[in-house]
Amino acid sequence: MNEGSVMLGGVRQASQLAVKQRMRSVTNIQKITKAMKMVAASKMRIAQASTEKSRGLVQPFLKLLGDIPDADVEKNVTVAITTDKGLCGGINSTVCRYVRGMSSMYSADEGKEDRLVIVGDKGRAQLTRTHPKKIEEIIQDVGKVRITYAQASTIAEELLKTEYDAARLVFNRFQSAISFKPTITTVLSPNALEKEVEAGGSLDQYEVEGPDRAELLQDLGEFQLASMLYNALLENNCSEQASRMSAMESSTKNATEMLSKLTLTYNRTRQAAITTELTEIISGAAALEG
Repeated sequence: MNEGSVMLGGVRQASQLAVKQRMRSVTNIQKITKAMKMVAASKMRIAQASTEKSRGLVQPFLKLLGDIPDADVEKNVTVAITTDKGLCGGINSTVCRYVRGMSSMYSADEGKEDRLVIVGDKGRAQLTRTHPKKIEEIIQDVGKVRITYAQASTIAEELLKTEYDAARLVFNRFQSAISFKPTITTVLSPNALEKEVEAGGSLDQYEVEGPDRAELLQDLGEFQLASMLYNALLENNCSEQASRMSAMESSTKNATEMLSKLTLTYNRTRQAAITTELTEIISGAAALEG
């Protein structure tokens, strides 16, 4: 066997080794994505139960006070509810795209104030690049623990400090394991709510006993904000788990397809190396006999 054949054989072995290492790497990734899919599916079932229960909390507010997306107020605060972890598809990009569109709309209207409150690290990473001056506050690590009403109330207290006229919560509403609907919920401040009621709101249909109307609207406004925020956090968390489950399923499928192609390439390379070696042996034996 000459020097050229030895070098060619070494190249083939190196190629086979590289393919084999790639196969091992893809196999490990496949195991990880399968495990992440199972974990996300388990978390989604728990989150879905909590989300469906929270919807019963916000429905009375929608019937009593309504949702007024076109409320014409001076001080607007947009709350972008995103995730703290990645690998969950494009749900964070969708929320940030809606927030940018709303911010552009408010900026075009003179005399209106527009501020941002970001919930989640992924929203911070995207919106600080485009709207750094409008960000009022960033709240992180919300989804890393179990979401509770007390947690939502704490965030609501921070939002009340911004002295908004209308708070618009932007989040992904969970519909099914493969469907999430970007949603904007408007919550008026107690002062703006009182003006809305005086202009002919639905609250006039009810008789109020106990505190006066101003105190009632103050309590209702704060309770509505906390309740809406609690539901939005749960909806977005459930959408996150469902989106991650779907993303990991796609990743596992892609890894399986890639592993099949690498296995075929490895077998072909190995067979070609064996055929070449047999040919060289036969050629050498024939040369000796001749």
